[in-house]
Amino acid sequence: MEPDWIVLRHGELTLKGRNRHRFEKAVFEQIKKAMRPFPEVRFNREFGRVYIVLGGAPYALIAEKLKNILGLGSFSPVYTAPLELEAIQATALQAMQALVEAPGTFKVTVRRVNKSFPHDSQQMNKLVGGFVLRGMPGLKVDVQQPDAELRVELREEHALIYSEVVEGAGGFPLGTNGKAMLMLSGGIDSPVAGFLALRQGLQIEAVHFHSFPYTSERSQQKVRDLVRQLTEYAGDIKLHMVPFTNVQTRIHETYRDNLLITILRRAMFRITEKLADLHGASALITGESLGQVASQTLGSMNVIGRSVSLPIVQPLICMEKKEIIKIAEKINTFEISILPHEDCCTLFLPPTPSTNPNLRVVESIERRMDWLEEELEAAVRATETIWIQPAALDKESPFASFF
Repeated sequence: MEPDWIVLRHGELTLKGRNRHRFEKAVFEQIKKAMRPFPEVRFNREFGRVYIVLGGAPYALIAEKLKNILGLGSFSPVYTAPLELEAIQATALQAMQALVEAPGTFKVTVRRVNKSFPHDSQQMNKLVGGFVLRGMPGLKVDVQQPDAELRVELREEHALIYSEVVEGAGGFPLGTNGKAMLMLSGGIDSPVAGFLALRQGLQIEAVHFHSFPYTSERSQQKVRDLVRQLTEYAGDIKLHMVPFTNVQTRIHETYRDNLLITILRRAMFRITEKLADLHGASALITGESLGQVASQTLGSMNVIGRSVSLPIVQPLICMEKKEIIKIAEKINTFEISILPHEDCCTLFLPPTPSTNPNLRVVESIERRMDWLEEELEAAVRATETIWIQPAALDKESPFASFF
């Protein structure tokens, strides 16, 4: 049995405070955008809720779209029935039987909006619950902590019946907390950091540093594919491809000792900040996880972070690698990230990079590079900016068949 409607629930955070209306409007706009491929779909807003009236549109495809809407806490497929006891009972039983996991216990909650219906809420709880119990041997009633809650709403024209709850992406609605620049490598961590930033309501633009011809075109395509996965949550994303070859080689020609990684990372941060100023972003997002590599010790992050004045958002800072991988697998970036294509960070690595650099020493070395600021500005001017669309809109994408 196919559902007729879908009831939508906002994430808990969007329901609090004076920003509630703004957050709800932002979520609704994302939902409407996701429903554009389904012209038969309509929306009902009643009693502080939002319903999608499917009108024959395929529930399974729409459910996959809804799972990626940031700020949407959960949703439920809804079955409609005529305002007749027997029809309501039969539909309620079908709704329970359609659950993905068969519950051991349940309870019935009836809401009688239509006061002309001959049975009140308490009577309907018993009439519907008893019918379901007879139709599903082994099922028991638990009104305190049931495995499933069967909800019945008696409306003016029909009854709405639902039980399944599908988890949404949750978090804040897209873009309600501002815009930031995501420093995106081809690894596992930075796409996850981007997703978590999106989930906190940040709009993102991605910045990737490449060192062509030392790094291949395939490594750049890998980054475009990672961004495309993130567009499933964010819609179109700007990707800034920064040519880093000149900066990287000139720094390496001038200095090759254990502070090289620190100096290169500071250069990347400064370029990203310049791009942020050009594109109206208020923070940088990075994928550091404390202690994971030499540049991610507290001492290294302190010296690298001092190169910019914008806030640095680090969503993964205290997460273990297995936690990061779990999220990467969930958002479908893991298999792309582990493809064996090199990035610029693998070039010119010193044998023993410093894990506790001295800021004064680093700044002294940089001052001797009187050409550095000019090279950073040149890299910004030469940056290529491209729009990445969701895979469903890009027939040439190797991931288009996934959505």
